[in-house]
Amino acid sequence: MDQYPNRGMKDVEEPPNYGEERKNQDFVGVEPNSSRDEEFATEITADDVGSEVNEDIDGNTTFGWVGIALSIISFFIWPIIFGTAGIVLGFMSRSRGADALGNIAIAAGAVSILITLFILPFV
Repeated sequence: MDQYPNRGMKDVEEPPNYGEERKNQDFVGVEPNSSRDEEFATEITADDVGSEVNEDIDGNTTFGWVGIALSIISFFIWPIIFGTAGIVLGFMSRSRGADALGNIAIAAGAVSILITLFILPFV
């Protein structure tokens, strides 16, 4: 039994003519790849892609690297102040997309503060 009774041969689309040697009348020497007229285009230049990506990456990683530097400095001097600043910059870095740098800055700042508050008083 026919599942689609209203479908006839007139509804069938012509297959692409990949192997034919017929020449396109509009363009001399161009062989058509399909019986349909299709166009796919992207209008973007190399300058557009490169400038957006580099500016975005530089802005994201700056907070992360500064946060890591402050967190490392906090192991040696002013652990509460530099550790807190490293944690804040780590969260700012994570919110802008640099997750790895932000997580490292947060962890290092937190470890520095915890060592200062709970281990150094007993040493």
